[in-house]
Amino acid sequence: MTDRIPVKLKRLPHGHGLDLPAYATEGAAGMDVVAAENVTLRPGARHAVATGFAVAIPPGYEIQVRPRSGLALKHGITVPNTPGTIDSDYRGELKIILINHSQDNFPIQRGDRVAQLVISPVTQGEWEEVDELDETTRGEGGFGSTGGHGAL
Repeated sequence: MTDRIPVKLKRLPHGHGLDLPAYATEGAAGMDVVAAENVTLRPGARHAVATGFAVAIPPGYEIQVRPRSGLALKHGITVPNTPGTIDSDYRGELKIILINHSQDNFPIQRGDRVAQLVISPVTQGEWEEVDELDETTRGEGGFGSTGGHGAL
C-alpha cells in the first residue's frame, strides 16, 4: 500500500454536499476533484472553477493539479498550466483553471469531476553561481537538437 499523508481540508459554504477529492481506483495516482459551481466554458475560454474547499498542505509537499484524460481527449478541456501547483502555504479556495480547446461550449455542472489532484513531495533548489558549467555531449543544443521529427 502507498503511504498516505494527512491533508487538512476546510469545506467552504458552497462546498457542502459535494464529494471530497477521492481516488477512483486503488492504483490511481490522482484524486478526482469536483466542481462546486455551474459554468459554461465557451470555445477558447478559461475559467477558475470553484471546488468549495481550502486545504493546509503539510510543509515539504505540494498538490499538483492535472487534467482528466477523458475530458482532454473527448472534449478538449484541459488545465492550461499543467501541472498547476498549490503551495503548502496557500490557504485560499482551491480552484481549477480549465480551458476549452474545442469548438463547442462545454457545460460544467456542480459535482462534475473536472481535474485530478496529486500530492507530491517538494525539493527546493539552491542556486550555486559558477563561472563555467561542465561540458556534455549535447552542449548548448536546444529545441530539436537530439533528433526526432525531420520537420523540426
